[in-house]
Amino acid sequence: MFKNKIFILIVSILIAITLILTAAFVLWNFMEKNNQSKDPAGQAKDAVESVKPTKAPTAEVVKENTAIIKDILTNLSGSQNFIKISFAFELENSKGKKEFDSLLDSAVKGTIVQTLGDMTKEQIEGSKGSDTLTSTLMNKLNPLLHEGKIKQIWITDKVLQ
Repeated sequence: MFKNKIFILIVSILIAITLILTAAFVLWNFMEKNNQSKDPAGQAKDAVESVKPTKAPTAEVVKENTAIIKDILTNLSGSQNFIKISFAFELENSKGKKEFDSLLDSAVKGTIVQTLGDMTKEQIEGSKGSDTLTSTLMNKLNPLLHEGKIKQIWITDKVLQ
């Protein structure tokens, strides 16, 4: 009988501790949600305050980490149109640039030609077309790189015929 009373007491204490911890967790989450701003402007302000500024790279660093590909000439999809285009690829670091340069003649140019061959003249025209092309290239080329990633792709020259 003595053992039964101790067992019941221990179970009661464990249940009480569990209830206290659960209440504390719920209260903590409730208080945290109340601290957040409800209006979009307040949320934007909170988000801006939580961002820590990073030091912008110098022009020399950007130039060192940029690879240039000039005058790629290829046919476009479904027509007799062709494109002559040049790119500048800014990479995160010098290791990424070296890796990008080693893949330049094979994988990078091949991916660019393949991507352009799948697009029509209408898909490439205008700033929206340029954005579509650069984002598609970034999505296809970044998985090929292990040492660093492409930060930005600029179209430095584009001629559609």
